[in-house]
Amino acid sequence: PRRPVNQMKQIVIPLFIIIMAASCSKDSGDGNGNVNYRQEMRDFVQGISSYAKGLDPTFIVIPQNGIELVTQNGEPDGTPDPYYLALIDGCGQEELFYGYDNHDDVPTPADETEWMLPFLTIAKNAGKPILVTDYCSTPAHIDDSYTRNDEAGFTSFAAPERELTVIPTYPGPIHLENEGHVVALGDVRNFLYLINPENYLKKSMFIYAIIATNYDLLIVDLFFNEESPFTAEEVEEMRAKANGGRRLVIAYVSIGEAEDYRWYWQTGWKPGNPSWLGEENPDWEGNFTVRYWDPEWQKIIYGNDNSYVKKVLDAGFDGIYLDRIDAFENF
Repeated sequence: PRRPVNQMKQIVIPLFIIIMAASCSKDSGDGNGNVNYRQEMRDFVQGISSYAKGLDPTFIVIPQNGIELVTQNGEPDGTPDPYYLALIDGCGQEELFYGYDNHDDVPTPADETEWMLPFLTIAKNAGKPILVTDYCSTPAHIDDSYTRNDEAGFTSFAAPERELTVIPTYPGPIHLENEGHVVALGDVRNFLYLINPENYLKKSMFIYAIIATNYDLLIVDLFFNEESPFTAEEVEEMRAKANGGRRLVIAYVSIGEAEDYRWYWQTGWKPGNPSWLGEENPDWEGNFTVRYWDPEWQKIIYGNDNSYVKKVLDAGFDGIYLDRIDAFENF
């Protein structure tokens, strides 16, 4: 996401080009039936964004990881993809400086950081705020994470554990805390990533814990639990900061994997049934690879009144945080 005012010109694309980019793939294969997995994910995100912004033009769309999609060939020196950049509002990136490959509180290898930085810079120079989540828990590493992200012009969150279940107690006050009203992604100076409410017995306790903080942006799941999605009234409650300011509230949605604890999961589903459902992620129980370009999977995510994105819109969230954008790497 965000921060310093960008002096570069933002990419401006005529509306008819945006619509065409979202509705048809410009390079989905090689003509021989082989799938261009990177482009299919790019098309998927563009379709989600066009659908959501068609219903609410102010709706914020932030893909997490898969930052290679910002260039047409997926290389750090490649040509920026104007269609993709026109249809996203920011970029999320995990493990830029700490926690790479599930090694929490360990500095990310320098070569991995150096691979990611040019892509993130391209997005930032196109006017897209960058939200970085580093996984670190010792004060020295937390301080270093915030310093390095500040120097790069990124907004960051030092997550003390990967399950994203806790509100950090360090630093206090929170990094770059401010009392202002946050109404746009470019206003965000800090954020809280709290998508697992398992430490809270009741939804009201979870909401109370959030409104006791001063974070500018909140990323939460659409559901407190699978029987209890957040309502528009509850989302409005979570917009209040303790210091009297207002924040943005963004809903987390995984589009590159299916999760067996979600409302859409059906009895009897297993790898290969339905045909687009793949193997379970060995690192995350209950998460399954999907052929994300399959129309049946995409119908679950967006494009109709029972879709995931429509549920997020109906609940009054300010935007959506799309995870597992890097799922193209599985193929």
